[in-house]
Amino acid sequence: MASKQQINLFVPGRLCLFGEHSDWAGMYRTVNSGIVKGAAIVSGIEQGIYAVAEKADRFIVCASEEVSEGEYWECEMDTAKLLATAQEGGYFSYVAGVAAYINDNYSVGGVRITITRRDLPIKSGLSSSAAICVLVARAFNQLYRLKMNTKGEMQAAFRGEQRTPSRCGRLDQACAYGVKPVLMEFDGMEVDSRELRAGGTFHWVIANLMASKDTIRILADLNKAYPFAKNDQERQVQEALGEDNRQIISRGIALLEKGDAPGLGALMTEAQTLFDRKIMPACEELKAPVLHDVLNDPEIRRWVYGAKGVGSQGDGSVQFLAKSAGDAEKLQEYLLNRRGMPSFALTIKPGQTVKKAIIPLAGFGTREFPQTKCIPKCFLPLVDTDGLLKPALMIMMSRLLEAGIEEIALIIGEDEKEEFDRFFSPVPEELRENLPEEKQKCEDFICTMRQHVTYIIQKERKGFGHAVWLAKQFTEGEPVLLLLGDFVYRSFTGVSCCRQVIDAYKECGKALVSITEIPQERVVHYGILHGIWDENEILMKVDAMVEKPTPDYAEEYLGVRNARGEQKYYATFGQYVLTSEVFDELENEIASGTPTEGKEFGLTAALDRVREKDGLFGFVPEGRSYDIGLPETYRRTMWEYSQK
Repeated sequence: MASKQQINLFVPGRLCLFGEHSDWAGMYRTVNSGIVKGAAIVSGIEQGIYAVAEKADRFIVCASEEVSEGEYWECEMDTAKLLATAQEGGYFSYVAGVAAYINDNYSVGGVRITITRRDLPIKSGLSSSAAICVLVARAFNQLYRLKMNTKGEMQAAFRGEQRTPSRCGRLDQACAYGVKPVLMEFDGMEVDSRELRAGGTFHWVIANLMASKDTIRILADLNKAYPFAKNDQERQVQEALGEDNRQIISRGIALLEKGDAPGLGALMTEAQTLFDRKIMPACEELKAPVLHDVLNDPEIRRWVYGAKGVGSQGDGSVQFLAKSAGDAEKLQEYLLNRRGMPSFALTIKPGQTVKKAIIPLAGFGTREFPQTKCIPKCFLPLVDTDGLLKPALMIMMSRLLEAGIEEIALIIGEDEKEEFDRFFSPVPEELRENLPEEKQKCEDFICTMRQHVTYIIQKERKGFGHAVWLAKQFTEGEPVLLLLGDFVYRSFTGVSCCRQVIDAYKECGKALVSITEIPQERVVHYGILHGIWDENEILMKVDAMVEKPTPDYAEEYLGVRNARGEQKYYATFGQYVLTSEVFDELENEIASGTPTEGKEFGLTAALDRVREKDGLFGFVPEGRSYDIGLPETYRRTMWEYSQK
């Protein structure tokens, strides 16, 4: 019987900022090595396709009543039948093409996909067809654990779309990366891609020109210049999509990462001028009178840094880089009211960093009683790497402040505040004067720590998840670094483990769990995470979290293969970046009154729900965690932590 486990999916449309047509042009390098590699800067947009998916006996695509009445298609998981639909063309040809590709290359059953929302404009140069192709590939990947990374999903989507009459280019599948800028490079059949960092905030407006264009004609005319140019016009097309384009892409990346919106807008206008001079003469469709009338509108120019066509160019859509959010709104009003052109906004922001941290510390410390009758566990002493004997909490907080954390919430019991205040308060001056200089500096540092501290009082002990949830108001909706109060961390590099985890979050922008490799025979003691590595084996997209599995179960279902074919097992390392979605899940859980771990509210169940809905990543820091929560582990930590 088919499983009824549902997964939530969202795939955005994509906008080609620079480098249109260079994807298919770069593919001709398989025939003519003199052709320059293609390159494009592509970004997902906020609009897209939302769906839920579950395993089924057949392949079914439908829409909820809120989206469309009567939208329904189904087929057996039979490649010949799926291909027949794919080759007919139309909306369902795309989903059938991808399903046929998956069926040919993987052992899968059926899938039922229900579209629950669709706010992506169709036929506007934003590749709604690629979005549905990626969505289908992702549904099969997640439901059947096909272990495809983002590039694998892009490949399946592209191969599926190639089975339809549309035969779109490789850059369309960049929507698999989500709403972030991506550099794509095209060398024959090989495609390389990497995420780009925006150094500032960019306000784009994309408008439907409400005209028409013949994309098939555009592609047919431009393809005449390949693989070998036969005249000056065809050589100009190859130059524009080759070396000229590479230079524009290189400058565009620098301006994007620098946060230079005026410079990037000027580059957009320059790229359009180059396109018109070298490529437009090759195809009548590219004269695009409506597009150029809008580009030359003096009213529009006062609100924008620059503008250019979208996708294959022609009279389809236009993109503007507005000077501000307010200018973007004025531009949208003008386009709609004066030109009858609907539009939407796309805002690309710098990767959000983490400036807050929380450390749950409430608890009697029964495993280290009677020592904890005198002082809280987090004040147990350790010799730090500088040779000074310090409370464990001081070492934790030092690493946080070194990593750029500005605010630290300590979650403590209601009768513990006095002890913490005593630690952060200055010693009497006569005692300070008797301290050596290095220890006076240490005392000053302890006193400055207090300005970074917020106390959160946990009056009731309802579990780890409940303690974390108490910090929701403190986070103010921002991502927050969570440390466990039972561990200190030592980096193997010059970058602290905290900083490594924060930097990893900036790359993925999703809730993140630091993980560490453990032997298979030890999995029964830990929560084990399974997922798919990215192409560089830096970030793992988590697809399963299992508490204390048996070694046999772990071997069959939870081993993660690396590039060398080795099967590894990963447990939590003890540092997390929690997003607002995690706190929302914890709040819903606590409001329901139903604990997830015996009589307590845990964190794992909330993380797992976020994984299903929004995505969750794992990251292996280059470092080691040291446990101070048990007498035997504390003894080992005291000996090993400060060793070089």
